[in-house]
Amino acid sequence: MNENLILVAEDDADLRDMLTFALERAGYTAVGAKDGNTAARIIRVARPVGIVTDVRMPALNGMELCQLVRSNPHVSNAAVLMVSANFHRHDVNAGMGSGADGYLPKPLSPRRLVTELQQVIERRKLTPGA
Repeated sequence: MNENLILVAEDDADLRDMLTFALERAGYTAVGAKDGNTAARIIRVARPVGIVTDVRMPALNGMELCQLVRSNPHVSNAAVLMVSANFHRHDVNAGMGSGADGYLPKPLSPRRLVTELQQVIERRKLTPGA
């Protein structure tokens, strides 16, 4: 895995740009994807250490993307955070059930996202295969 690369899969261009900017300010290399299919291609080639994905995206949704990550031995230990405007208990449970490490509500605080992502990346480094 690329230990400094974070993928932001978000169909809202402004939010995607804001999150990649915040991650880059935190010292990461961040790359954006406008939909799930683009994100899946980036994951296969670049092998990011962390993935931030919107739940609702064109083509492949965030839960499907997370399942793809968890089934790929090259990136299965990547940190995955889901973001969504849908924050009802069943939505969160479905996201976590797909293999996500966290589920954050929109509107999203870039600072909170960076903090949560850093914590999950560190936790996954300490417990490979978690």
